[in-house]
Amino acid sequence: MATAPPASRISTTRFLRSTRIRSYEIVVWALAVAALVVFPAHAPLWNEIAILALFAVSLGHAAFFGTGCYAAALFAKHVMPDPLVGLAVAAIAAGLLGLITSPLVLRGSDLTRLMVTLGVALILFELANRYSEITGGADGLQGVVMGPLLGLFKFGLDGRVGYSYSLIVLFLLFVLARRIVNSPFGYGLRAIRDNRLRATAIGINANARLAAVYTLAGAYGGVAGALLAQTTAFASLDVLDFHRSADVMLVLVVGGIGYLYGGLLGAVVFTVLRDQLSALSPEYWQFWLGLVLVIVVLVGHERLARPWHRLADWFERRAEASRAGVEASR
Repeated sequence: MATAPPASRISTTRFLRSTRIRSYEIVVWALAVAALVVFPAHAPLWNEIAILALFAVSLGHAAFFGTGCYAAALFAKHVMPDPLVGLAVAAIAAGLLGLITSPLVLRGSDLTRLMVTLGVALILFELANRYSEITGGADGLQGVVMGPLLGLFKFGLDGRVGYSYSLIVLFLLFVLARRIVNSPFGYGLRAIRDNRLRATAIGINANARLAAVYTLAGAYGGVAGALLAQTTAFASLDVLDFHRSADVMLVLVVGGIGYLYGGLLGAVVFTVLRDQLSALSPEYWQFWLGLVLVIVVLVGHERLARPWHRLADWFERRAEASRAGVEASR
């Protein structure tokens, strides 16, 4: 009589399956690389998409994005122009902001947290505007010069180096976020999301985990802002404006909330739509973009994403069949 496998073995198997790279994921990143090869003239647009996608993955808001942008720009202007060091400085600065403000978002309801995060961004916006001798104020921070990436690759107006740089950073941080989501820490966050009282009852420190993930989200948002400053050599009050937070929410409405690739897909659709509609109708493009978003909400994201899920399942079945054929031939 066969015995059932122990629960620990089942859990380990499920964990390994969740962390395994799926075939459709390889296709997604291959398309991102191919975009630069096939459409090199649109590299600045691809760079904008990569930065917005990282910002959406962070689920952060304008305060983190703007902090990272100004930190990277000021570091390059006054300390040293090395992009990688500036990226680390921006991540630390935005992460510290997240750590300092995390107690504020642990109190109250979801609506209270939303108002607090918006309030932090507004405070930073006014501070940046007030101390224009440091930030450049409404005119923006001038004289930002970025050094070559790794001492070899110079940022140019064509945007190719900038997009390659942003895409690599996006990929590395996305892999890290994917690993965290499928780690015990990530499963603890899911438990808190589903039922905070029950999660606390089984020994999960909800406040500590929420503060940690909020700090991490701040660092991610800061990196996204730093990429914008480094690839454009400019920083302005616009990075702290409300529309930065609103754009992320619209990206997630389009791409879907609850899975990491929703931010990537939403960033592509939202940015391409905005670019094309603004070119076709410079005066009324916001109306048409809003109409598309209303249709997405009315029709339902699940229905619109169904072909994408079917295609992903097809790729996965083909990959499973290929692996089974290789195992059978051994």
